[in-house]
Amino acid sequence: MPHRQRIIHVQLDEKTMVRRKPEVEHERNIAIYDLLEENYFALQGGDFVGPYNLHLRLEDNRLIFDVRAEAGDELVQVPLPLKPFQAIVKDYFILCESYYSAIKKSTPSQIEAIDMGRRGLHNEGSELLRERLAGKVDIDFDTARRLFTLVCVLHIRG
Repeated sequence: MPHRQRIIHVQLDEKTMVRRKPEVEHERNIAIYDLLEENYFALQGGDFVGPYNLHLRLEDNRLIFDVRAEAGDELVQVPLPLKPFQAIVKDYFILCESYYSAIKKSTPSQIEAIDMGRRGLHNEGSELLRERLAGKVDIDFDTARRLFTLVCVLHIRG
């Protein structure tokens, strides 16, 4: 049964999609690829059995996990308030910009220091996502990391 507790398709809400920098598109594509290759995603509190299609969107200051069956039938929507994520996402964006700039003109040790900070914030956001989903959706840490990347992508407004 654990192999069925997984995401097989991810869709980000097109209404909130904007033209993004190539670096962001690259991160988004890698996150989706890695997520679909390996993840653990188990709905709690019901007789839900995957695999699942996941539609992510922002709506009224909430992050919506719209979870659907493999055939596309709606199963459950899990809304999470965005407020707890705002500071981490903002700081993460700042460090990402610093990292992309550093790659072009900084020393390897400077790049590594910025990247360590970026990864630390990413881990913090991933743990927050796991905590907020607890009791509704069980995910492992790697799945949380990839989903947090997609949450950040959804926050980009142009």
